[in-house]
Amino acid sequence: MRSTLLLVVPAAVFGAALALLLAAPDAVQGEAPMRALADCAGATVLGLAALPRLHERLTPPWRLLAALGGLWTAMEFAVLACEAAQVVGVPVSGLGAGDFGTYLIRVTGGQIGIAILTGTLVVTGYCALAYRRPERAAAEPVLVFAAVAVVLRPITGHMSQQPLGSVLGAVHALAAAGWFGMLLALALVLRTRGEWAVVLPRYSSWALPAAATVAVTGICNGLVRVKGLAPLVDTGYGRILLAKTVLMAALLLLGWWWRRTWVPQASEHRLDAEASLTRAIAEVVVMALVFGLAAALAVTA
Repeated sequence: MRSTLLLVVPAAVFGAALALLLAAPDAVQGEAPMRALADCAGATVLGLAALPRLHERLTPPWRLLAALGGLWTAMEFAVLACEAAQVVGVPVSGLGAGDFGTYLIRVTGGQIGIAILTGTLVVTGYCALAYRRPERAAAEPVLVFAAVAVVLRPITGHMSQQPLGSVLGAVHALAAAGWFGMLLALALVLRTRGEWAVVLPRYSSWALPAAATVAVTGICNGLVRVKGLAPLVDTGYGRILLAKTVLMAALLLLGWWWRRTWVPQASEHRLDAEASLTRAIAEVVVMALVFGLAAALAVTA
């Protein structure tokens, strides 16, 4: 059953592919699917590292975190290679080491990519060491470096050119990563009805303000960028934004329904662990679809 969480991968890729169709004939850069997967991996690392903040008996799964950190690093490297190839004007397979090095050193996007890779490598290395000596490990360093890596692109993207745009972008990215990543983390580590009964209400109390933050900052970012209602249907960016908004509204409605049904049932031990896991998987798959749209939105002209 837990292997069904792998549906997050095709969901994120499908979200990016859907954005490509919605954007036509406007351009969407080719790294969107890989960026969506990188964003999902980063959010999962952040969520797993934040588990002790939901309950003191939840400890970070250091081995899993190290593996996911390595995967995140590989995906961010792939995103960086795609960006470099886009700038040089060649396919990724035709990108030479010299051109790639020039992009990393002289282009702002490359320098940001190096900073992100540094953060993901630190996370991976720390988690690998923590797996061997868990008694000396703490989640805080992972949270700090993962959070910085998650927000580096949003704070330097489209919105950075607007007043308070970088702040809105950072808050939006962190709230979305926490909302998605922590629920995915619960699906990965919780095993019993009793664990869901204790932890799910705490996550729900945190998820409500996070979801509201994602919605408000996303609306502000979108309205500033499109500057009106007509571009929502007349431009590729607007159509992707509209699709993302519709799915976000569906997620908010689902979250409201879960708070009225799933959370009380789980907290009162009226729901077994498999039923809670099924609900969590359903929500994170839809969230991954939104991540795919969001990744494409970030690289849409």
